[in-house]
Amino acid sequence: MPGTGPAAGEPPEPGHQPAPRPGARLRELISGNPVRSWDLWTKPRRMIAFLLCWDAIAIAVLTTGAIASTGPTGLDWARFAVLAVCATVHIQLTRRQEERRRNRIAAVHIDLSGIWVFPGALLLPIHLTLLLILIVRGQRWFNSRRPPHKFLFTSFTHAVSALVAHELYQAFASEELARLSPENSLRVFGILMLVGFCYAALQAVVIGGLLALGGTTTPTLRNVLGTKDDNLLELSTIGLGTIATVLLLNFPPAIVILVLITVLGNRLAEINQLQSEARTDPKTGIFNVRGWSEYAERALVRTTRGGDNLALLMIDLDHFKWINDTFGHPAGDDVLRTVAQTIDESTRPKDITGRFGGEEFLVLLPEVDATAAKVTAERIRTAIAEQRIVTTDKRGGSAVISGRTASIGVALLGPDGTTLEELLQAADTAVYSAKEGGRNQVRFADSAPPEAE
Repeated sequence: MPGTGPAAGEPPEPGHQPAPRPGARLRELISGNPVRSWDLWTKPRRMIAFLLCWDAIAIAVLTTGAIASTGPTGLDWARFAVLAVCATVHIQLTRRQEERRRNRIAAVHIDLSGIWVFPGALLLPIHLTLLLILIVRGQRWFNSRRPPHKFLFTSFTHAVSALVAHELYQAFASEELARLSPENSLRVFGILMLVGFCYAALQAVVIGGLLALGGTTTPTLRNVLGTKDDNLLELSTIGLGTIATVLLLNFPPAIVILVLITVLGNRLAEINQLQSEARTDPKTGIFNVRGWSEYAERALVRTTRGGDNLALLMIDLDHFKWINDTFGHPAGDDVLRTVAQTIDESTRPKDITGRFGGEEFLVLLPEVDATAAKVTAERIRTAIAEQRIVTTDKRGGSAVISGRTASIGVALLGPDGTTLEELLQAADTAVYSAKEGGRNQVRFADSAPPEAE
């Protein structure tokens, strides 16, 4: 109505900001991230080359697929609309949780929006699948404002994976799913899950390759390919995407239920992440004292009930302060990470490793007698001494740290204690004995050390 707003040419009233024009935010984001200032150019050259080559390959593959694909039908557009709306509702309801999860992760991040992209990849022509990926990824980018090169690389990877999944689906599962019945349901579900595995595996290999070439400061297998929880979450995402495919074909209205499930899934994923962080040492990726004690207590209870053997190793790096003083604390952190990985590789999956604090590590060995504990301790001591750790010095130059040693104390359940506190005290006493005896050796607590084979 006339007279209800400011006169033409007058500034708006204080506290009132005019609504941004359509596209204004996009132009703001682009102008705020010029190509020359991209964080990409600060990365290693091999990583830049890999990223640019993959983007070029992806463009060629997607262009070929789009040319060969048939045009969308009215049914395709209807399915696209359902998936786009469900994905948008899911993304907007979980955007804060998703950002909190992403900001806590330095490497692999599992995005649950794949639940909507996967059925689109299977059922829609590549043109609509690309549009769906653009809608999903675009909203993620507006919410998080990640570097453009990461957005493009990840989007291209998702798109190529979707094209591969579509071709596999058309070749092996489309006809089977069209005549779905109790007789062929198990076979169809197995094929869909196999297609989903290929869809996820291609993304894991490509994104993991980028991380290994410089996308993460610590390119361990865990950081490159994700943890066990990460991969289980990815499998769950593919499973829900498979269910969404079946519902979209046979009972489209029921797909709304999956929106509620995905929102709940995001909450559970964040809770699981918080619990994991509370038990994990951020520098080494293994258990901290709290996490180690929690699992060690459970193992001790099981061992006591079963009447089995158990040993505790306390590993103390020799002259660790010299490393920090000589090369700097970042180099010391590199040494801690390498030693933690070495200990993990030198023990069994059921052994419980953790960082006790500073330069001390703990390993609980269930079902291990004195002789086996001696063998394991010597294997760890030798492996640490053989490490050549590539790191930096105080000025940022390249440096190699080698010849570092560790003193290891061993405590046995029964002779040295019956509780975790008693075993820790006994192992700590044995470490001091090893230090006083000249370092770089294994010492037992009160019991006589057996001869290692």
